[in-house]
Amino acid sequence: MKELRENLQRKLLKSLKIIRTYDWLIDSYVLDFYVKDHWSEFPNSWQQVLENATPQDLCYILDFNDEMSTLKMWPLSLLTLKVLFKELCIKRRENETQSIDHFSPLLRHPKLTNIFAKGVKHKKRHELELMASTCAEMCQNSAVDFIVDFGAGIGHLARVLGFGYGIKVCCLEMQYQLNKQAEEIDEQMISLIKKYLPPKQAKMCRKPIHLNLCLTSTTTPEAFIRLIQKSLELNTDDYKFGIIGLHSCGDLAANLIHIFLNCKQAKFINLVGCCYMKLSINDTTHKAGGGYPLSQYLSQHSISFLSYEAREISCHAIEMYKQRLASSNYDCLKIHSFRAAAERIIVKHYPELRHSGLKSIKHSKNLQFEDYFYRAVVGLPVANISVENVMTAITERDLSRWWQIVVYYTLRLFFGPLIESIILYDRILLLIENGCTVNIKAVFKANISPRNHITTAVKNR
Repeated sequence: MKELRENLQRKLLKSLKIIRTYDWLIDSYVLDFYVKDHWSEFPNSWQQVLENATPQDLCYILDFNDEMSTLKMWPLSLLTLKVLFKELCIKRRENETQSIDHFSPLLRHPKLTNIFAKGVKHKKRHELELMASTCAEMCQNSAVDFIVDFGAGIGHLARVLGFGYGIKVCCLEMQYQLNKQAEEIDEQMISLIKKYLPPKQAKMCRKPIHLNLCLTSTTTPEAFIRLIQKSLELNTDDYKFGIIGLHSCGDLAANLIHIFLNCKQAKFINLVGCCYMKLSINDTTHKAGGGYPLSQYLSQHSISFLSYEAREISCHAIEMYKQRLASSNYDCLKIHSFRAAAERIIVKHYPELRHSGLKSIKHSKNLQFEDYFYRAVVGLPVANISVENVMTAITERDLSRWWQIVVYYTLRLFFGPLIESIILYDRILLLIENGCTVNIKAVFKANISPRNHITTAVKNR
């Protein structure tokens, strides 16, 4: 345990020192690329190689599992970063491929599968099956009486666990309407189970319990326990439960960890985070309640700060972007160039409108910049600028440099896995500091579900 803790501390400091060195890139904005001439900020050695890079070269940059490329004389500093990232980042490829044989047979029942999948997209179905399988395994190893599912939505995961695995699940969701919808689907499931399953098998299925609760940093463990005991009609505190959160947004992940650590009845936690840019940041006084940093160790280091821009980068779907690069579908890569060219025009004529929110325009093969510009700035004074002041020689030059923006955007994404690893390592370290056995692994396929790690922790006492 001591060795693991020291290894995490070493990785965190090493990673944060790298982030501090490249804050100038990480904290910059794509839309300012032409206004601030971001390209000129890259080292000359990077410019010379990357100016003539191919989409396959950029894919190589974003893949930490690739061996060293022999096709280019890469800048040593860039190669060094790749080597360091391979050492420091949590692996994004799934550790093992789970066969459907590991899943509940009820999920494949010809008469029930449709209701399990009703309204569930492929990405969500992939996550539900693997998360439920992981939770079921944790329940067997920890022998808990029930699971509490935070942010349960309309109860998709709870139904897989309750009806598919026979696990008692208490769902907590802040939106009353979602709870009501979940209960309606549960009733439909019960009707089908009674109709198509033999009584002995049907008896094993457990209907989830749905409660309204908004968990915040001010929610005390005592208040949470009282709600659970009242709702489940528990007359004693002699029970054990597990906590699960599938894509716990922003501070919810941190709040779940604190509830887990401060409730003696909570024995394990399974957590998948997301939306790191919504994390509240603990200030220099390290007051409780923030979402990052959480660990005692990292809270003592001023170097731990992660900007909004850094945390936003860590949420990108890097594997999906690599697929775009690999397909050489250049048209869809040019949209950032259009936005940056529009920003230069806006700043020139209406500097007070810098960084204004524009209409979202989906790029299409034949989309021309002039059309994009006037559609994007609808409702702003800049919409009155003449075509002559939009389609200038400077604009044409900017648009011709679109590949530089693709390179720049790729290099910012390059740091995403490192930043996400810092956030996840911090959570792991907090759990270890509190005497837990912790594991993290890539369970979901990253090209389907970009936030693909499940952090699991079990109390040792």
